[in-house]
Amino acid sequence: MTVRQSIVFNGDLGSGKSTVSVEIAKRLGLRRVSVGDLYRQMAQERQMTALQLNLHAELDQAVDGYVDQLQRDIAASGESLVMDSRLAWHFFTDALKVHMITEPTEAARRVLARPSGPAESYTSLEEARAKLRERSESERSRFIVRYGVDKARLRNYDLVCDTTRADPEQVIAHVIDVYEGRLGADVLRAGQPLLLLDPTRVYPTEDVSTLRGLWDSEAAAEAAGSVGEPEPLSIGYTGEYFFVVDGHRRLSAAVRAGLPMVPARLVAEVEEPVVGGISAVDFFTAQARPGLIHDWEDAHGITLPLPEHALLGGGPVLAGEPGAGA
Repeated sequence: MTVRQSIVFNGDLGSGKSTVSVEIAKRLGLRRVSVGDLYRQMAQERQMTALQLNLHAELDQAVDGYVDQLQRDIAASGESLVMDSRLAWHFFTDALKVHMITEPTEAARRVLARPSGPAESYTSLEEARAKLRERSESERSRFIVRYGVDKARLRNYDLVCDTTRADPEQVIAHVIDVYEGRLGADVLRAGQPLLLLDPTRVYPTEDVSTLRGLWDSEAAAEAAGSVGEPEPLSIGYTGEYFFVVDGHRRLSAAVRAGLPMVPARLVAEVEEPVVGGISAVDFFTAQARPGLIHDWEDAHGITLPLPEHALLGGGPVLAGEPGAGA
């Protein structure tokens, strides 16, 4: 078993990075360094909010320069540690690179519920969601311009965890299992990121009526992990939406079993081809029709927000769909 030297966490604001990284550092006996804490301290010293400091950093390279050099020095030291930083994956080579995501409204709820300081406070859920998005986009733009890297690209990471419905203990256990080689080793050896996704946030690309044996006990047991490590789904990603390329039966079983996360491998991202040279974005636009999505929702008792292409008329409205006969 090969254990990587360090674990570095990046991800959405409100995704649980701090909670998870603190506990993992304790359990593994490693030192933890939080760049987010450092930025909040810098913002407070300048009497700024965290968003204001991000916007200021777009003009003043000294802000990032100090933090960057700190991370380079830590990475070069060879110390095994846990790093909570939105850019550590760029500086560390011998590390498990973990990216945590969550549904934006859920992220805003979490941030709004936790104690706030002068560098980070919001008056409403809507304000929190808008400000978190603005901060994230500010960071993304700055990193693209300054470093030539896109933090939103999933192939930058080894492990992507959707924490929307997972509790911290579940996330912690999975990250440690991946770190110690007990989960997802085959996917990582193939050079692909391992995805642990909320099955209720993954879109279908096949009609639910065409799937045979969809809810049999064998599929449900496999999805629940009672027959060993489940076969990962094959997933495409548009940059906003995750969708199934192969594994609808296993995804359905995971939803029906109430699992908060299901393992998957990334086969195509944004402009990468899924099949026949068709990009992930174009494949999803062609396959994820409104009727197909509504049928999947009805069969599983879940709600999937209609993607923009479907809202703009990505396919005819069929009888029984919202909008029919209007």
